[in-house]
Amino acid sequence: MDMLLQILPPDLLLAAFAVALLAGVVKGIVGFAMPMILLSGLSMFMSPELALAALLLPTVVTNVMQTLRHGLRAVWQVTVRFRIFLMVGGAMLFGAAQLVPQLPVQLFLLALGVVVTGFALWQLSGLAPAPGAWQQSRKLDITVGAFAGFVGGISGIWGPPTVAYLTAMGTEKRAQMLAQGVIYGLGAVLLVIGHLRSGILNAQTLPLSVLLVVPAIAGMMLGGRISDRFDQATFRKVTLIVMILGGLNLLRRGIFG
Repeated sequence: MDMLLQILPPDLLLAAFAVALLAGVVKGIVGFAMPMILLSGLSMFMSPELALAALLLPTVVTNVMQTLRHGLRAVWQVTVRFRIFLMVGGAMLFGAAQLVPQLPVQLFLLALGVVVTGFALWQLSGLAPAPGAWQQSRKLDITVGAFAGFVGGISGIWGPPTVAYLTAMGTEKRAQMLAQGVIYGLGAVLLVIGHLRSGILNAQTLPLSVLLVVPAIAGMMLGGRISDRFDQATFRKVTLIVMILGGLNLLRRGIFG
């Protein structure tokens, strides 16, 4: 605790708890957005590097919880279905994580914000093809996996491209929540390994990441109860709205830092 208080005073530590709780609630409802909310919220009162380190363990733990909720057999089926996406995305994520200490992330965040916000608005406008109009293919798995992995390694945020892909394929609610858990969980583990190597996650930053696991889990449990009351149409709309909010925040960070 003394080490934590050297990094953050008590009032900011309490604020970090609140951000993690909110991130958990949103993740429990739509199955993603925890890294987006943690990174954007925490970086308001701490360095982006510390915020990135702080989000790592809550992201891993909550994604494991989200995945195991559906049983190991379902996890294996999703892993096999998205194996190409996972392999390509994982390789890109691990490699891109090594660039964080050297490269500014604003340009990548700006580009991602444009893509995410534009896609979600397009889907909600009624002009986009109906859910299910896009079919999963090896080419799309490679393309989206590479993009999501690269941006995730740089910024710690790889959810929006994945959600966009699953939404465009018209993935059923339960299957989408499970797929997101598997993809994000494996990605989060690789991101932890990558940032142990990059130096972002170290003896000074690890305690904060460990501590934020508790409010993240509490929020996710609450959000899961809310999500269980949503039908497929409501789930899709809420997912797209969260994507818009996340995309606008990415634009903000890309423009203003």
